[in-house]
Amino acid sequence: MDTAALLTLQAAQTQTQSAQQNRISSAMAATGGKSNAKLGLDFETMCLTNLMTPMFEGLKSDGPFGGGEGEEAMKSFYIGAIAKEMALRGGVGISDMMQKQLLKTQEMGQEMSQKMGVSA
Repeated sequence: MDTAALLTLQAAQTQTQSAQQNRISSAMAATGGKSNAKLGLDFETMCLTNLMTPMFEGLKSDGPFGGGEGEEAMKSFYIGAIAKEMALRGGVGISDMMQKQLLKTQEMGQEMSQKMGVSA
């Protein structure tokens, strides 16, 4: 490979890395510093919590936690913890879909900004 081709290849690689860094920076700014992965995880946790809440309605318990008003008050925290653990272990795919859609939306916003001459 000749020197000119090698330099051209290196310049293209540098441009690609720079563009990726700009995309990541813009994405972080657009989400208030939260990563798409964090947003996806939070959203999937919320969805799973809402899906599981009806499963626990009407259950009467005098089991391991003794039932009563205290258990009833803490049930939402328990369900939320279960949902978060499910999401952390792979969930049902909502997080992955949301991350892909957020990335597409952010890229479209960047393209529109560039076309309009607005700096992000």
